[in-house]
Amino acid sequence: MSLNPENPPAADPSPQENDPFPHLPRQGQAGKVFGALLGGALGDALGYAVEFSGLADIRHSHGARGLSSLTDLPAPVPFSDDTQMTLYTLDGLLEALEWANAGVGADETACLWLAYLRWLKTQGVPLDPGAPNPPLRWIDGQSVLHHRRAPGNACLSGLSGPDMGTKYRPVNPESKGCGTVMRSAPFGLLPYMEPEMVYRLSEDAAALTHGHPSALHSAAVFSVLIHDLLPPEASLQEAADAAVVRAQESGVPELAARLAAAVDLGRSGPVSPEALTAALGEGWVAEEALAIGLYAALATSGAATPQEHFRAAAVLAVNHDGDSDSTGSITGNIVGTLHGAAALPGDWLDVLEGREVIEEMARRFLAATGA
Repeated sequence: MSLNPENPPAADPSPQENDPFPHLPRQGQAGKVFGALLGGALGDALGYAVEFSGLADIRHSHGARGLSSLTDLPAPVPFSDDTQMTLYTLDGLLEALEWANAGVGADETACLWLAYLRWLKTQGVPLDPGAPNPPLRWIDGQSVLHHRRAPGNACLSGLSGPDMGTKYRPVNPESKGCGTVMRSAPFGLLPYMEPEMVYRLSEDAAALTHGHPSALHSAAVFSVLIHDLLPPEASLQEAADAAVVRAQESGVPELAARLAAAVDLGRSGPVSPEALTAALGEGWVAEEALAIGLYAALATSGAATPQEHFRAAAVLAVNHDGDSDSTGSITGNIVGTLHGAAALPGDWLDVLEGREVIEEMARRFLAATGA
């Protein structure tokens, strides 16, 4: 299997009038890639500020509505391990694309494992003596990615051994933490690829750190959801309905139940944080994080503009008892892919830490895919 694209169409990079970030492409595949990656980072950063606060503490610190803007936080606003691992997922795919473009076959999952091992080193964790020590790449020299921002235990332990985890030789076989979902948007950004291949790549990559079926299939369903949002005429509701069907076909009942509940709840519009967690959980495990992220995007989809949709969805996704950075990141990925970079609030981008690194990774990925 090759990731090398054939005859890709050109994207329209034309900026909007009075655009505070005119260098960001707004349309086509390029706009969707920038929207997904920067949108995920914005949602992540908003949620990371309240990740370890209960709802009562969030309301005490930020008012009855909770935290409502990234500009309410001291700048630069940091993102968490969610964005770090998303960028390392992107870099693993980028390395496989570079090999393919050079006419050399490469194992995509092995490239992702090596990328995650490089991420592990940025967290101050020494590699197992029996594991490979991959050569450094551009991303590894970016100091903003070397902060330890509450990485998931399963992600750390799953990468700390000498062998690559697989579905057939699982690491952390009982773990279904959301660490697989929050890093998996880049698989959906691969153009010119069948959904079944996106699903398989994402599932195999999830198995590098987690072994529970829900962790694997939640990540894969999320990646294909992102992929379904790439066409310019994409419908969020149709993509969500398709995600429910894929969840039902996965054979993981808790994933199917949570996503069906998320789509149903989304029809009601925004509900209270208490009602959200009662219906969908707190987001610490994979299927709950995906359900909350999807629900927040659906419930706010009636907003008048893409930026209003993004702001409302991100705020809804993070203000609850639970894993706010992951649910915010997933929502940001979804709404950012749906609308492209046009959805990104300029005042939020202004205060986001490491924005230039994310943009450069997006440019490198687009160059490798020819999009």
